[in-house]
Amino acid sequence: MAAPLKTSNLFSVEFLKEMEEKLLELREELQQKIKKMEARNTGDAKKPDAEYPEYGDEEEDNVHEIEELVVNQNVKIEYDKELRDVEEALERMKKGTYGICKYTGEKIPEERLRIRPTSSASVAAKSAFKP
Repeated sequence: MAAPLKTSNLFSVEFLKEMEEKLLELREELQQKIKKMEARNTGDAKKPDAEYPEYGDEEEDNVHEIEELVVNQNVKIEYDKELRDVEEALERMKKGTYGICKYTGEKIPEERLRIRPTSSASVAAKSAFKP
């Protein structure tokens, strides 16, 4: 039985440094976006968790306010998910499993990691194992 693959045996130091820098930049960018979205909320326990944008008092205005709130909540959920993916990728770097497909245990191509640094699976494995 072959020994499990390790990140340090699969990729150059330069490539790993490049990916780590990309991940750290992405983490900072996402944290700033999330912080900006959260700054809209007052944190006042007497108020709802989210503030509605104020367009006016007409029924149509209220519909637009709710639509914007829903869109903003969905965007924040996506930012949170992306940030979680970045943190998991950084953790895989620390563990020495970054760039190794979680389904097959094989090396993920560098081209894929450059395009999507948070990838945890090869394209072939992702399409074969994910519904």
